[in-house]
Amino acid sequence: MPIKTATLSDHARRIARAMAHLATRPEHTPSLEELAAVAAFSPCHFHRAYRSLTGETPAETLTRLRLSRAAAALLRSDASMARIAAAAGYGSIPAFTRAFREALGVPPGAYRIRAGIGVSIPEAEDDMSDITIIEYPAVHLAALPHRGSYDMIGPLFDQLGAWAAGRGLLGPQTRMLGLYHDDPRSMPQAELRSHACVEVPHGTPLDPSMEAIALPALRCAKLRFQGPYVEIEPQYDRLYGEWLPQSGEEPADHPIIEQYLNDPRSLPPAEWLTDILMPLENR
Repeated sequence: MPIKTATLSDHARRIARAMAHLATRPEHTPSLEELAAVAAFSPCHFHRAYRSLTGETPAETLTRLRLSRAAAALLRSDASMARIAAAAGYGSIPAFTRAFREALGVPPGAYRIRAGIGVSIPEAEDDMSDITIIEYPAVHLAALPHRGSYDMIGPLFDQLGAWAAGRGLLGPQTRMLGLYHDDPRSMPQAELRSHACVEVPHGTPLDPSMEAIALPALRCAKLRFQGPYVEIEPQYDRLYGEWLPQSGEEPADHPIIEQYLNDPRSLPPAEWLTDILMPLENR
């Protein structure tokens, strides 16, 4: 491995440690010295190294993590606003409201009442249905396994992104996928299985914590969703409860796939795009 590539790979591993540290306790605001020590960088170089590999500052990563978890709590619990604000690391409801409104475009109370801001969208203006059948191509993936709530898988994508960027594998066409093996409403959250995945060339050396997954070509029902990731789950009710019984199709023995189409670090949550892909039996 060339020296430059080896150095980038080492930096990516160290930055990934800092990202994992942020995700472990998002309510905590670590000092520069604390994060730099986790990543084994000197404090004077840490911020530049972090931003160059992740595309955002540690503070921006932390805000994104906090508000994503707060949005999930608003939708899926009856916890008070004060409790959600405190769990997200905000010292007051006004501070939490300002940050939430700036990120998602609506205050948290309105977000809860409206049950989110996302919408499913047709791929073409003249398409009367927002669910279509496509042929999804085969792809080789580097994957990090995850056990637990699907809402908590986001930091693994951050770590994968840093790892891939450090190896020159991350480009505008690189696919980022989530594989979701279980129904979150039918089993305990702690037992849910999923994988955060990034597309890599076949044979790419992986870190010990990663798995190589060869995703075959698949025939899939596709629903495109625009909005925060924590709002995706109700779209599965449409796929399974409305579309599938009327389609004459049978789901294949393969996990549901989510393909994330744009960068959540550079766009507000209302603009995030996700393709939900239900693998189908071949005809």
